[in-house]
Amino acid sequence: MALATQRSTGGSRRPPTRGNGPGRRRIASLIGMLLAGMLLSGCGLSIPSDPNGTMDRVEGAVLRAGASVEEGLVEKAADGGAFGPLADLVEAFAEEHGAEVEWTFGSEESLVEHLEQHRIDLAVGGMTADTPWSQMAGTTRGYDEVPGAEGREIVMLVPLGENELVYELESFLDRELS
Repeated sequence: MALATQRSTGGSRRPPTRGNGPGRRRIASLIGMLLAGMLLSGCGLSIPSDPNGTMDRVEGAVLRAGASVEEGLVEKAADGGAFGPLADLVEAFAEEHGAEVEWTFGSEESLVEHLEQHRIDLAVGGMTADTPWSQMAGTTRGYDEVPGAEGREIVMLVPLGENELVYELESFLDRELS
C-alpha cells in the first residue's frame, strides 16, 4: 500500500550512483600519470642517459677523443695534440664541461673499435651522415656548417647507447655552428 502511494506522488527514490563517468576516469588518469612521474623521478632516472656514464666521467676530468686525420678538418699536431675545425670543436666542447682532451689517432676502423670497447668517448674525422659505422657507433646529426666540410654533413661518433653524450654534443654543435 505504501509503495503504491510513492508511485502516485511521482517522486523518484533511486539511490545515487557512485559514477563511472568521464570526470572520474580523467581524475584517475591524472593520478596515474602523477604517480608514474613520481616513481621515475624517485628512481633517479634522467632522459637521455648514458648507460656507461660517459658524461658523468667526462665532467671536470678527461674527454678521450679519437681522430682520423683528414686534411682541412682534423690533423695531428707535432706535440701529439690535434688541430683543425673539428679539433677546435672537440676542445671547446671539453672546455664547456671543464675537461681536458686526450687525443688518440687512428683509422676510422680502429677508432670505432676503441668506441666499442669504451677506450675513447668520441671520434671525429671525415665521417659523414652516410657513415657505414652507424651500426657499430652512435652518431650525431650531420653538420654541413663545419668549416672545411665542403658541403658534406659531418658527424661525430660516440659509443652506442650514450644518448646523454649525443644530446650534449648536438646541443653544443647547434649553438656553435648556427
